[in-house]
Amino acid sequence: MSVALEGDARQAALATAAEEQALVRKAQSGDRLAFDELVRRYDRDVLRLALNLVRQADEARDVYQESFLRVYRNLHRFRFECSFYTWLYRIVTNTALDHLRRRTTRREDQAPELPDADGVTRDFFDRQAEEHASASPEKQLLGQELSRHIQDAMRALSPRERAVFELKHYHGLRLRAIGEMLGTSEETAKNSLFRATKKLRAKLDAVR
Repeated sequence: MSVALEGDARQAALATAAEEQALVRKAQSGDRLAFDELVRRYDRDVLRLALNLVRQADEARDVYQESFLRVYRNLHRFRFECSFYTWLYRIVTNTALDHLRRRTTRREDQAPELPDADGVTRDFFDRQAEEHASASPEKQLLGQELSRHIQDAMRALSPRERAVFELKHYHGLRLRAIGEMLGTSEETAKNSLFRATKKLRAKLDAVR
């Protein structure tokens, strides 16, 4: 990337950050339309994170709703010491961890289901696999088998290990940011990621 393009990218990022800060400040002052715009910007990311963490469609919807309710009630506490994105993800992650801890029994996790545009309910993770695979039945079958093995392996993780793994590998966040979201240090997040990766490798190696 040329120096000029890098400069343009930085300017665009700064403009986006400034626009978001303005929206947050308006929402803090009671502007409901500004808050609705913040929700619109992040609603898909929040739902996807919730689905990745709790693996249950009904609980993911609860996490989604409770997270935005917490954001609404605590927005006045946001002091711009981090990005709004980081603050929001911290709330979603902690809300999801609360739900995971409240599970009284360890039910078998199933892939969350969401209705398609035509109203037909299909497996969320199978839909994601199909987006990246061809229409080959063999490839679709392999994708579904791999998805089931991954879900089985994920059940071996503790709630915190799962959260760190999901935030790192599915959302591309840095360990320092993950540590901040979980109220811990970067080193602790790194250790959780190491344990999660070790457990997943052991589970997946066993099915090869």
